[in-house]
Amino acid sequence: MNMRRFMEPYTFGNGAELRNRIMLAPMTNFSSAENGETTQAERDYYRERSRGVGAVITACANVTPGGQGFPGEIGVERDELVPSLKQLADTIKGEGAKAILQIFHGGRMAPPELLPDGQPVSASAVAPVREGAVTPRELEPEEIEEMIEAFGEATRRAIEAGFDGVEIHGANTYLIQQFFSPHSNRRTDKWGGTLEKRMAFPLAVVESVLKAAEKADDSFIVGYRISPEEMENPGITMEDTMQLVERLSSEKLDYLHISVQDFHGGSMRDKSDSRSRVQMIQDAVGERIPVVGVGSLHTPDDVDKAMEGGVPLIAIGRELVAEPYWVEKVAEGREDEIRTELSVDDREELVVPEPLWNAIVNTPGWFRVKEHAEK
Repeated sequence: MNMRRFMEPYTFGNGAELRNRIMLAPMTNFSSAENGETTQAERDYYRERSRGVGAVITACANVTPGGQGFPGEIGVERDELVPSLKQLADTIKGEGAKAILQIFHGGRMAPPELLPDGQPVSASAVAPVREGAVTPRELEPEEIEEMIEAFGEATRRAIEAGFDGVEIHGANTYLIQQFFSPHSNRRTDKWGGTLEKRMAFPLAVVESVLKAAEKADDSFIVGYRISPEEMENPGITMEDTMQLVERLSSEKLDYLHISVQDFHGGSMRDKSDSRSRVQMIQDAVGERIPVVGVGSLHTPDDVDKAMEGGVPLIAIGRELVAEPYWVEKVAEGREDEIRTELSVDDREELVVPEPLWNAIVNTPGWFRVKEHAEK
């Protein structure tokens, strides 16, 4: 056995045990049915990638019908979806990995054509900075309370479906982040204005989820994903984020997942600040809450290097799409056999659903794709 540090087991404070410290990062796969049910192709994809990792964080699942952010998204917004969710949880757990359902609401980033009324909603009626963006409708105070409750209800369904945990998606410019951001939140009531008030919605969602999680076993995992900064002005700064992570670290959360493109990358707002955002958060709160690092960590050596600063858990995504047996090959001393690029002919061998495969081969630069495998 190759005992790199990330191959060691990990036990959360609540007693949940992972067989190793590698998690499948949450990646949209566009492969659920139109009604939000998981599909066989989607479950097969997860089964293949659940055999080696310690935990699987699923693609995001929308907590209300108006929160869908992608076509083919997992649904968790109504009770009829619990049997389908259970099939997914059982698939992942059947291979020995912990199954964590990522719960989210797209907010102003939700495509109108996917929404029942065609109208995205957000903290304020401020459009995202992108070409052709639709201006969202500002949520009414009672709708905000309903949204908070929806995250709790989604957690209840995840528990009923047999998931080992949920990850609150407070990152990547979606609704929870929109409430924290001074760009998308221009409210003057208790949900916006000062930094403290912009934290109110994220913290209320955490409270709702943790309350729902009390009905589960003590080892039920609740994580929170965060993006450290935004490009926009006004936008989230690292100073804002450090205050939020201080607050989050005092909640009964089991981990904090830092969403960045590059684990070692510096500030997107200040090019002169090259410090790793992940490491800064680890240094600030890592002794109080486990930090999950992610971002362009392709090889076992990359993961080892990222963990040198004390980050205890690492999520990898594209690497496990290209090489479903990444962890097993490390364990068996076959690191030189880890696949690092795809050919357009590899879909069936890699057990990737067609909608995700089409996105991979048609998105330049996302994956290393060669035209055809060598004969």
